[in-house]
Amino acid sequence: MVVPNYTYLKLKMPGPNGIITVESTYKHAYDYDIECIEYAEATVEAETLIINLNRLGSEAPDSKRHAGTFEPAEAIKLIPVDPTCLDNRALRISATLDIK
Repeated sequence: MVVPNYTYLKLKMPGPNGIITVESTYKHAYDYDIECIEYAEATVEAETLIINLNRLGSEAPDSKRHAGTFEPAEAIKLIPVDPTCLDNRALRISATLDIK
């Protein structure tokens, strides 16, 4: 039952004592238009953020993974900590590094 007229920025609707007319100004309409655009942009950004957070949450490493299961990504070589000692303690370094 409401009839909007966008050209004159009027909204007319039937009331108990005749037609009710709601008027506005172009400045007011422009301000509301800007507000609606900003709200729509914020909504899209929020939805994008939620999607990214859900994706990152599924890609997070397993917190229950045992620390002793670490495997080096490259070839390694063992360098003895003390060459004169026979207890087999050694450092692991990349195979591409120099011993010194």
